[in-house]
Amino acid sequence: MRAGSGVTMHDVARAAGVSAITVSRALKQPGQVSQELREKIARAVDMLGYVPSRSASALASARSRTALVLIPSLSNTVFLDTLSGIEDVLQPAGYQMLIGNYHYDSQQELQLLRAYLQHRPDGVLITGLAHEPQFDALLSRHALPAVYMMDLADDGRCCVGFSQEDAGAAMARHLLAQGRRKIGFLGAQLDERVMKRLAGYRLALHEAGRHDAALEWLNPAPSSMQMGADMLDAALAQRPDCDALFCCNDDLALGALFRCREKGIAVPERLAVAGFNDLQAAAWSTPPLTTVATPRRQIGEQAARQLLRMLEDDAVEAASSDLGFQLMLRRSS
Repeated sequence: MRAGSGVTMHDVARAAGVSAITVSRALKQPGQVSQELREKIARAVDMLGYVPSRSASALASARSRTALVLIPSLSNTVFLDTLSGIEDVLQPAGYQMLIGNYHYDSQQELQLLRAYLQHRPDGVLITGLAHEPQFDALLSRHALPAVYMMDLADDGRCCVGFSQEDAGAAMARHLLAQGRRKIGFLGAQLDERVMKRLAGYRLALHEAGRHDAALEWLNPAPSSMQMGADMLDAALAQRPDCDALFCCNDDLALGALFRCREKGIAVPERLAVAGFNDLQAAAWSTPPLTTVATPRRQIGEQAARQLLRMLEDDAVEAASSDLGFQLMLRRSS
C-alpha cells in the first residue's frame, strides 16, 4: 500500500520497528493497539509523511478508556463508598479506574497526577476543591476533563457533592434547638472539608450569640475512635460546662460515645453527641448516634456520569450537582 509520497506501510513498519499488520491495525482500529505502539507508529507516520497529519494526530490521541480517580484515603469508608459508585458507572461504559491515594497530602496528590498523566487518562475525578497551583495548571495544560467531588464551587468547575458549610451549620442549629448552650467541636485530620464543617458550626453559633472558641478542640492527626475518646476526656476536663459535642466525623463521635458509657456520662441527658457521615455503626451505637448522612456513593455515580458526558461531547456544559445531605436525628442528641 502506497501513500501519495511513495512511502509504503512497510516503510512505516520498519521505521517504527513493528510489523505492517500492526501499523494497519493501529491506523484502522487504534483501540486494539497499546498507547506506546500507537505513539511510536504516529511518529513514524509523521516523519515519513505516509498519511495526512490529521490521521497521525487521531492515531496518537486515541482514547485510553481510563479515568484517573484521586482520593485522600483508601481506609476511609467514605471514599470506598465513592469509589464503588464510580466503578458501577465506568465499568459498564468500558472504562477502567486508575486510583491515586494521596494520604491527605497535596504535594503527593500533585506527584500522582504527574505520574498518571503518562498513562494518558481520558479524564479525572478529583476529591475536594483545594489543590496545589501546579495541579490546576497541569489539568489546564493537558486539557483534561475534570469533575470535582464532595463539595461545591461557583467558579465554573464541574462539581458533584454538597455544601460542607451548610451541613455543619445545620447540625449546630439542631443542637441549639435542643436547648444546648455550650456546644463544643471536635475536629481531626483538618482537611478542607473538616474546616468547612467547622466554619458552618461557627456561623450558626455566632448567629445565636453562642460561639466560644475555647470549646473547639482540633487535632491535625488522622481520625480514630481512640482519638474521639481521648478528645472527650480533654474536652470535659477543660470545660466541664460543655453540654454538647459536634464531632467532625462518626469515628470521633463513636469514640466519644464509648468513653461516655465507660465513665457513666449520661447521653444525651448530661452531654449530647453528634457526628458526621452516617457510617453503618452510627445507627447501632448505644445510644444511636445523631449524625449527617452524606450521599457518598451517589456522588461517585453522578460524578462518573458527568465525566462520561464530558468525554462523549467536548461541548457539553460542565454542570454541577448539589446532592444535598440529611440530618439523621437519633437518641444521642
